[in-house]
Amino acid sequence: MGDVARRDVPTCRSDEPIHEVRDRVRAAGWNACVVVGDDRIVLGLLREEELERGTDEAVERVMRPGPSTYRPNVPVEELAAIMLDKDVPSSPITTSDGRLVGLLVRDDIVRAPDPDSREPPSAGTS
Repeated sequence: MGDVARRDVPTCRSDEPIHEVRDRVRAAGWNACVVVGDDRIVLGLLREEELERGTDEAVERVMRPGPSTYRPNVPVEELAAIMLDKDVPSSPITTSDGRLVGLLVRDDIVRAPDPDSREPPSAGTS
């Protein structure tokens, strides 16, 4: 899963104003942000719905607290099935002590080539 999780995911702190985070996240081309504390410990998650809320409010007022996280050793196929079944667009990947490794985006794993496939991916597909 380490090859598929995005390590460049935007992060923010819980005390930042949501409008500043929203502007920064969108400028980076994202629609999600992981809320972290000291040592990049995951505290919450902002997805599109949360990024739309509030103006001067602190992130902690609108974030999804304590999001489900997964470890890098979970097979991608297993996580893809969970994300599709529960309609989860993204999920933080963390170490066993809760430190952010990256964000797994459902669309990325649905499009990821099967490492066991012997057929090369078709050219020009997205």
